[in-house]
Amino acid sequence: MKKEELEKYEKLLLKKREELLEELKISKSQFSETTKDATGDLSSYSYHMADQGTDAMEREKAFLFASKSGRLLYHIDEALRRLRKGDFGNCQNCGKPIQKARLEAVPHARLCIECKEREEEAKAGR
Repeated sequence: MKKEELEKYEKLLLKKREELLEELKISKSQFSETTKDATGDLSSYSYHMADQGTDAMEREKAFLFASKSGRLLYHIDEALRRLRKGDFGNCQNCGKPIQKARLEAVPHARLCIECKEREEEAKAGR
């Protein structure tokens, strides 16, 4: 892969990494905020049991989003490592070059589309 292409993918990956870190920072502030802090109440008791359920659901949803963002951040860091190591853009399974259209859509892709499809089929056939 040409140096200009590698630089383009590195910029894409770094931009996405920065966005994810910002999302995680927002999620962290949501985790640390208690129900009492969020509502501004002087009492730590909710006015209604449904409010407590909603608060718990919102915290769980925020945790799931943060977990997903954390996994994506890991994959982006791995792609940056591969880029700096010199094996970025090659399928980790078959070694063939990953299609440019795939890298444009998913710059942290580690498998070519054929190997990814086989991986998905294997997971579905469990």
